[in-house]
Amino acid sequence: MDPADLAAARAQLGRQPRGVRAVAHRCPCGLPDVLETAPRLPDGAPFPTLFYLTCPKAASAIGTLESSGLMKSMQARLAEDPELAEAYRAAHEDYVARRDQAAKEEGLEPLPRDMQSAGGMPGRVKCLHALVAHELAAPGVNPFGREALDALPDWWAGGPCVVVESPAERPQATRSTETD
Repeated sequence: MDPADLAAARAQLGRQPRGVRAVAHRCPCGLPDVLETAPRLPDGAPFPTLFYLTCPKAASAIGTLESSGLMKSMQARLAEDPELAEAYRAAHEDYVARRDQAAKEEGLEPLPRDMQSAGGMPGRVKCLHALVAHELAAPGVNPFGREALDALPDWWAGGPCVVVESPAERPQATRSTETD
């Protein structure tokens, strides 16, 4: 991990991020907005959130969506639409497969397969932050992450959410993932 990215994530979260493997997605402003984390923290504790949203501007905008009742609507549609339910299950399987691959690369035991992946998948819509982080890190995979992302304002439009110590070290903006 680039020290400037870690400094940015620390400033975004207000604490040192734990178990960081990589920047999974960059905000158009150039800073990390999603980190990929190890399936187990350095002390060995399970950490099922593979993709962790770090940008406070994005998190705030997503919180507004959550308070609007969007998750309740999504949950109802999940129960009524078998194709949507299958796409959401596939998103869950993608998340678990990526988490298992990360464990393998770290030389760790994978987390139990019956452990929830993120955001309530596969049977619930519980956390849009996690679903958006998944969609940013793996575009086209998470239907509810994509829907929420499409409903968000351009959170980066007012400039970066934090200022890193050395702006000259700030990475350039990109819309691709950096986990491959």
